[in-house]
Amino acid sequence: MNKKIFSLAALLVASLLTACDDEFLTTKPKGVINQQALETKQGVDALLIGAYSLLDGVGSGNTAWHSAITNWVYGSVAADDTYKGTDAGDQPEITFIETYNWLPTNTHFRGKWRHTYDGVARCNDVLQVMANAKDMTAAEKAQVTAEARFLRGHYHFEAKKMWNKVPYIDEKTYNPSNPESTKVPNTTDIWPKIEADFKAAYDVLPVNQTQKGRVTKYAAAAYLAKAYMFQRKFAQAKLLLDEIIASNKYTLVPAFFNNYNAATNNNAESIFEVQMSVNDGSPGGNNGNNGNILNYPYIGPWNCCGFEQPSQNLVNAFQTVNGLPLLDTYNNTDVKNDEGLKSTDPFTPHTGSLDPRLDHTVGRRGIPYLDHGMHAGSSWVRDQAYAGPYSPKKAVWSKGFSHATNRNNSNNYRLMRLAHVLLWRAEVAAEENDLEKARELINQVRTRAANSAGFVKMPDGTSAANYVISTYPSPFASQVIARNAVQFETRLEFGMEGHRFFDLVRWGIADQVLNTYVAKEKTKRTYLNGATFKKGVNEYYPIPEAEIVNSTVNGVNTLTQNPGY
Repeated sequence: MNKKIFSLAALLVASLLTACDDEFLTTKPKGVINQQALETKQGVDALLIGAYSLLDGVGSGNTAWHSAITNWVYGSVAADDTYKGTDAGDQPEITFIETYNWLPTNTHFRGKWRHTYDGVARCNDVLQVMANAKDMTAAEKAQVTAEARFLRGHYHFEAKKMWNKVPYIDEKTYNPSNPESTKVPNTTDIWPKIEADFKAAYDVLPVNQTQKGRVTKYAAAAYLAKAYMFQRKFAQAKLLLDEIIASNKYTLVPAFFNNYNAATNNNAESIFEVQMSVNDGSPGGNNGNNGNILNYPYIGPWNCCGFEQPSQNLVNAFQTVNGLPLLDTYNNTDVKNDEGLKSTDPFTPHTGSLDPRLDHTVGRRGIPYLDHGMHAGSSWVRDQAYAGPYSPKKAVWSKGFSHATNRNNSNNYRLMRLAHVLLWRAEVAAEENDLEKARELINQVRTRAANSAGFVKMPDGTSAANYVISTYPSPFASQVIARNAVQFETRLEFGMEGHRFFDLVRWGIADQVLNTYVAKEKTKRTYLNGATFKKGVNEYYPIPEAEIVNSTVNGVNTLTQNPGY
């Protein structure tokens, strides 16, 4: 569903307000949308598209990277996938997040909160206005309700995984005539209500939609399964994951890169994508993946901004021996890099064997950077001494793709794809001690990664590095090894896509992994000295102080802060 549909729908709604009244004194103020004018099929659809339009994280106040759907700040920088990047003085609020110095006054947390609950509010607006629409059939209302509830589930899910203790707001809670109606306590676990929204969507939505980007039955099934995975409800997740796989509706695309290629948006692997568009009339091209606007190399054609630089730890994870990952020892030896060298100094890239997904995830010296030429080391990085030699790659556009500015582009974000489903199902199998099933599913993902047609190539057509990847050839020796294998594969497949921190938390290993990460990385990035992940505290972010203050009713805060803040 192209975002420019929202602009057209908004114009359509606005046109409903231009008719002249017979009486001057009864003329409604210009520029104010009357709710009654929206109580039509067209008005409801415009509101629904408005709820979709916030999926990318842009459009709520001044937020952009604060609330990007990619969660690169909260899911990647706060984990072991990436550094903040750029230089020490740029966006220091993100440095506080990276070093686990989390304060409730950090503006990034409030930006994410505002966006999340603005999204919830838009969904509730759809349901409230639709209740009075007279030109909609019961089937049409059921369809809209299902889509709105899916989106409401998504926005609440984002809040839940960020803060855990969050309020749930539905259309019955929100009273437009009472500004305090949404000031409800955050003392009740909202997982059951999130599940109910996704289940309601799953029960009604069709398998296929006529417009790309609209949620489908299997997207709702995948999101409900994800909610179960976060709660370790493996038996419930298994049923849904098996249903999606057995449908044969989705297939792994042959080339891994096609999941990060604007030319292959909405491909055969995609279950649900956040749609990006450019040249659609939006101010500044903000519909074009604006949440990642900072995450480009610090040279032309982008000229900004050098954030979200891959960590050495992430790069090291792509090393292989006999085609397999080094599950426990990957970080003992660094992949060769050009840190400390000038871009004019001679350099030969790492010659050891590597998983080919590395060079679709990370820009590194001596390797083609999409079709923009060779990544040229220090000349591409704003401050190599501060944040290392690497550049982000997955969200960057290639020359032939549409882009509105030097950074906003039409590359969609694949929020749910078949590889997610396969690896969640492998995780369930590992937890059930069905080790062969876990191996089979992990190997499906690795087989696709091993397709040489999808390797990064040099100009002469040869592979850009020593890519050696294979499937696990023999049964896992134990449940522990199977669990480690699926967790490691999840990192390799979805590196720098904003999932890592939340995965570590739901696996219950965040403190162990992240403190081990910091212990070594601080020898490379000195600003990490003193950083410590505090178990029992840093699994969830602090609720923004301003939101706690704003929750006051009769002098009492309805929101309570998370432990440790």
